[in-house]
Amino acid sequence: MTGPLASTPCTLPLVEVCLTEFDLACLPATGTVFDRLLALHPAQVVVDLSGCRHIDAAAIGLLLDVHRRLARADGVLTVRDPNPRIRRILHTARVDQILPVVDTAPSSPPGTLPAGHEPTPIPPTLLAHGRASVKVAH
Repeated sequence: MTGPLASTPCTLPLVEVCLTEFDLACLPATGTVFDRLLALHPAQVVVDLSGCRHIDAAAIGLLLDVHRRLARADGVLTVRDPNPRIRRILHTARVDQILPVVDTAPSSPPGTLPAGHEPTPIPPTLLAHGRASVKVAH
């Protein structure tokens, strides 16, 4: 007899990933990073695109897959600081209607979200906080 799937509790409150390349060429390496990251059961993942110059359909597909996997575990994926061109691409693909796409205010310290875009409430016990950068040589 099988019952409903038990959700795994989040073990990390927040993980930030800074991407400088995010297209089909680097998707295998980036996908591996996200797979490992999701195995940690984070409550919130912030993908910082401030240093990224290009995004393609494959990368958008990966973002939506990560969003879906996080949502199943009651986690949240947020895209932060895309440049205006990437923001238009995300808007055209309607990604901004599915997950939060935010800009940090110039006075905000790194790792914080702007007012009005508060992260999901986090349990009071902080187990770990991490950052990961993905750089792929072409």
